Amino acid sequence: MSKPIRIALDAMGGDHGVSVIVPAACAYATADPDVELILVGLEDEILKQQPLLPDRVSVHHATQVVEMTDLPSHALRKKKDSSMRVAINLVKQGEADACVSAGNTGALMATARFVLKMLPHVDRPAIITALPNTSTQTWVLDLGANVDSSEYQLYQFAVMGSEQVAALTDIAKPRVGLLNIGEEEIKGNEQVKKANELLNQSDLNYVGFVEGDNIYDGSVDVVVADGFVGNIALKSSEGVAKMIRHFLKQSFKRNLLSKLAAVIAMPVLKCFAERIDPRRYNGATLLGLNGIVIKSHGGADQLSFQNAIGIAKNAVDHNIPSRIAKQVKSHLEGVKDA
Repeated sequence: MSKPIRIALDAMGGDHGVSVIVPAACAYATADPDVELILVGLEDEILKQQPLLPDRVSVHHATQVVEMTDLPSHALRKKKDSSMRVAINLVKQGEADACVSAGNTGALMATARFVLKMLPHVDRPAIITALPNTSTQTWVLDLGANVDSSEYQLYQFAVMGSEQVAALTDIAKPRVGLLNIGEEEIKGNEQVKKANELLNQSDLNYVGFVEGDNIYDGSVDVVVADGFVGNIALKSSEGVAKMIRHFLKQSFKRNLLSKLAAVIAMPVLKCFAERIDPRRYNGATLLGLNGIVIKSHGGADQLSFQNAIGIAKNAVDHNIPSRIAKQVKSHLEGVKDA
């Protein structure tokens, strides 16, 4: 019998803390016998939420909590026994195979980078997640870890993103695009133009510049962007999805005829809602670290957080850091750093 995958959960992180994370952990562990979950945080609060934990769910006490308003530097220096820090330490010490947190993104990034360190030849971590497109999914990075990336760092993101998608899907050579304000080579800032040159010289399946709509049309598998741009693209997408759901509900409640139409269309509407439901895509990987750390949305509900746990398990199953380390060595060794 193979050894269970052990995942450390920052039980205090996010907008809802133990009220969401503890039930999510219990539900996930009950459904998946191959995973052991470690709830890291204030033991009294965890057990108050769930006095009797199911098999394969344990508690690891931590005395501090990183607040969503904490500066990363404060969390790093002053909260060394926070649930976030302790969960990451468990990965560093080999007591957990991955960590999941819905907590402060900046603090998580800084702490994970300090504790786990970077893979060789990688400057900075990048946040990657999958978004739905017209056929399957498009993976987008960076989604906010770095607000000002050089051409070399964009190239690193492309290598890491391509390898993650190759590892997690049946796409041997993922199509990689560089997000820009147009497809013409004369467009974009200097970092994007220079990154385009580097990518054209690589053996990645690079298709060139792509625009925002290409994230959703199925024409590309990996979209690379500066974290400032990528985060705006992600949040804009979430906003559009919410607006569509709002208008649909409003339209179907307008009168008796529209309510009858809603009843007839319900199976289609349900399928549509599930397809674009951001909860089912919750869980972003911090690529480039010497370990697996998954960032859940701060406002995640139980379904969302369970999805993030599943992404952590998948990353462990496919040994993502090791695979990326091999790829960055072959692609980035000798490429001058910024």
